[in-house]
Amino acid sequence: MGDSAPGPRAPQLKIRQTETGVAIAVRLTPKSARDAVEGVEEFGGDPVLKARVRAVPENGKANAALEALIAKWLGVPRSTVSVIQGTKARIKIVAIDGSAIGLSALVATRLTEFSNPAS
Repeated sequence: MGDSAPGPRAPQLKIRQTETGVAIAVRLTPKSARDAVEGVEEFGGDPVLKARVRAVPENGKANAALEALIAKWLGVPRSTVSVIQGTKARIKIVAIDGSAIGLSALVATRLTEFSNPAS
């Protein structure tokens, strides 16, 4: 009789479809040691993508770094990614322009990397 009960489930990120693509909530940590997308976590009761950037939060530098990071993470053009809400807040809404169905699948696929870490 082993302890085979599953651990707590990771929060499920909500991918909202927009007129031009999709939008996701991101909790950004600026002035970090590295630029990275680190998974999904609960923040204020809602699931958010956790990201950190080296840029400082002044004159839009951290937001620009976040846009570049998300574009690189998803493999989409930088011009299709923009912070549309929360420019001065820790929680931001990031829009990615393109096919909503394709982008939703792409984000979901990239998120599986966090639930199935390489051994």
